[in-house]
Amino acid sequence: MYFDAHSDIWCDVTARRLKGETDVLRRRHLERLRKGGVEGSIFVIWVDPPYDVDYVKRTKEIMQCAKAEAEECDEIRIVHNYAEMMQAKADGKIYVFHGIEGLAAIGEDISKIDEYYDFGCRHAILTWNEANALGAGANSGESYGLTETGKKAARKVQDKGMILDMSHLNEAGFWDCMKLATKPIIASHSNCRALCDVPRNLTDDQLRAIRDVDGVVGLNSFKDFIDPRGPEQTVENLARHADHMINVMGIDHVGCGFDFFEFINDEAMGTMTEDSSPAAHGMKDASEIPNLFSCFEKMGMTKEEMDKIARVNFQNLVKRTIG
Repeated sequence: MYFDAHSDIWCDVTARRLKGETDVLRRRHLERLRKGGVEGSIFVIWVDPPYDVDYVKRTKEIMQCAKAEAEECDEIRIVHNYAEMMQAKADGKIYVFHGIEGLAAIGEDISKIDEYYDFGCRHAILTWNEANALGAGANSGESYGLTETGKKAARKVQDKGMILDMSHLNEAGFWDCMKLATKPIIASHSNCRALCDVPRNLTDDQLRAIRDVDGVVGLNSFKDFIDPRGPEQTVENLARHADHMINVMGIDHVGCGFDFFEFINDEAMGTMTEDSSPAAHGMKDASEIPNLFSCFEKMGMTKEEMDKIARVNFQNLVKRTIG
């Protein structure tokens, strides 16, 4: 069973509910999640293009739709801490943490982080690919780090007992966060730059820095972060990223953050890739997660090592950060 530390499913739920659909999780997503063995996940609030023309409006829409959907679907359970997560698992529910992929909607008012927390969010990324009032994303083209407001926001996220996530921040912002870290930090959905040289992936120094604060990095199935060559964008080569992470950080710091988004609209997809099939060959969506672990088995990993990557490392991080 697997803990996926990054899912954009609330985007699809929002788009469909605003068109009049209901019970979206059960009708559109649960079969894949169950088939793939997903026992829990972080479902993020992400303002996808073209809705980023009004971050505040779209954020409110996502929150309203996520709340309505969660109330409607009794096969998932929104959780807020380690104990709730493990109880949901014992009860046979898919446990879901609310997260935030980009805090652009708060502007410079970090008190609004309290509103996210009160909604149930226990995870936050300061930016998506854009530059905002807090800092600059990895694909923003900007080289500056966190603003003073961004540093205050990062501290507040950790002080409130939320998981601070480095995925999407540029390098300068990453290192600013590391300087002020008081708890373990994650990169929920990032691969290794040593194997695929794109800004969204992490250097070996960044991997070691996350290890040194007892954090975890989640493997990302998005094929452009696996290899620049189309034929090599495979589940087997995603497994190579795991192997590299283990060699650099150790087995206790590698997890899953697959970033499946085959359901995203064409306009949003076009901001990330020219291809309509975004995931690795052999791992097109959540239903094919076991293919990656078959690769690990062929590589000689033990069951204990695979369990750590599958769920244990991120579950332990929840205990260390959220409590």
